[in-house]
Amino acid sequence: MRRLFWIPMVLVLGGCGTFADPTEWFSSSSVVEPTPLVDLSNKIQPREIWSRDVGAGTDEQRLNLEPRVLGDRVYVADGEGRVQALDRASGKAIWDVDLEVPASGGPGVGEGLVLIGTSDGELIALDAASGEERWRARVSSEVLSMPAAEEGVVVVHTIDGKLFGLEATNGNERWRYEREVPTLTLHGTGSPILSRGAAFVGMAGGKLIALRVDNGNLVWDINVTVPGGRSELERLADIDGDPIILGGGVFVGTYQGEVAAIEQASGRTAWRRKLSSHNRMAASRAGLFVGDDDGVVWGLDLRSGNARWSQDALKYRKLSNVAVLEDYVVVGDFEGYLHWLDAEDGKMVARTRVGSDAITSGMLVVDDVLYVQGDGGELAAIRLPEAQ
Repeated sequence: MRRLFWIPMVLVLGGCGTFADPTEWFSSSSVVEPTPLVDLSNKIQPREIWSRDVGAGTDEQRLNLEPRVLGDRVYVADGEGRVQALDRASGKAIWDVDLEVPASGGPGVGEGLVLIGTSDGELIALDAASGEERWRARVSSEVLSMPAAEEGVVVVHTIDGKLFGLEATNGNERWRYEREVPTLTLHGTGSPILSRGAAFVGMAGGKLIALRVDNGNLVWDINVTVPGGRSELERLADIDGDPIILGGGVFVGTYQGEVAAIEQASGRTAWRRKLSSHNRMAASRAGLFVGDDDGVVWGLDLRSGNARWSQDALKYRKLSNVAVLEDYVVVGDFEGYLHWLDAEDGKMVARTRVGSDAITSGMLVVDDVLYVQGDGGELAAIRLPEAQ
């Protein structure tokens, strides 16, 4: 039997811009297989409200294309540059636009705009109501992050480590923030999360920064983890998962590093825990939920970072970002399954499926509805039945 090593990322050599597949760096003796799924009797019955084919998907590339919700609409994009606005209640298309360029990051929404980053180093702004193109702006390199907009400024993070603040009205550059990218970095970038007039962004090299949205000035920066080791691979410590802001804290995870809680106002570290994760985490009052790079799902205490539970039944299944829907933690895998875990103890309570394509990221919860976009382009809206 052929044995596979499931590593859900691609590496980029920062100095030369070439890509390397990390699966080539491991001998056949070190490879492992995805954990097989065991029979499970569902204790809850998630219900699909609607589903829709929203385009070509990500074409097996590691793109950052996820649904976004604003008002009564869901905005989606595919890897070929097709962007749609869908009715939240029915999934029916309200408008459908072909940008005729490869999309790689987005859509972001805000300031009346739908924002799409491209592999060609452009940011494209569409009118959220009509889909009409408002402007295009050239940035320094590929956009794999979710653009964000607030207070008249669009903030975007490019793969070469630069952050741009663009005028929401016309795309003109207002400010730029630059820092050196390590020689070796993951093929991905953290998305800016905007709150209280600041943009919080995870960077290659394990640093979390806060910038003023209006002028790009640095508010604070902190090393969530300090890269260590003899080789460039051992020193790889990127933040690709987006920060979570909750209750005055910023929660962030690093690849080959730590998960940490940072005070939002001061940048002071409240706690940190050794745990490697490159995907987006999720949080609720029940805790902080993390899928590590082996596929173990963790429930951590928000105040201390201590582990409340861990679930290893999904190891090496190339897990998606984590989401929380009501009292359950949800994570997708490489075969299109959604796994539902009890947020209190991590026990598996249900398994459902959204098509047969992998779910790499593409999960969003808004108003007790889970929106899941598979890599093949299938989008589903899922709700839990009301308690009797």
